[in-house]
Amino acid sequence: MNMFNGMNITASALTAQRLRMDVVSSNMANVDSTRAKRVNGEWQPYQRKSVVLQPKEGSFASFLNLAANRQVEGDGVKVTRIVEDTETPNKLIYDPEHPDANEDGYVNMPNVDPLREMVDLMSATRSYEANITVFNASKAMMTKALEIGK
Repeated sequence: MNMFNGMNITASALTAQRLRMDVVSSNMANVDSTRAKRVNGEWQPYQRKSVVLQPKEGSFASFLNLAANRQVEGDGVKVTRIVEDTETPNKLIYDPEHPDANEDGYVNMPNVDPLREMVDLMSATRSYEANITVFNASKAMMTKALEIGK
């Protein structure tokens, strides 16, 4: 096991959680964006995005089985993709004065729920803070190990 392996794993998690926070920020910034992209000549509202994470090597289940038998050490986490939430329906808001209102006066708004985004942001923030704590603990252990050699 490499002396810096724990720090590398933590650094990959910090990078992934930072990207999660950026995606949540993007979702919150576009909560009212009714013209995000054109599809067949018509403007479509912004679609909520989320980050997909997975272990750098193999699947989580295979890693867990090998780790239980102490046959493998971790390699960190990576972002595989950022996906749009197409399952959650867009909201229809009645606002006949809005420039994007249909003939019935309804506006097709993004499927971004600010409450859900705040929960995701808090989760990513807590994960980020926990990884900073782990990184600092690793750094302190390395410092103490170097002091032993004096």
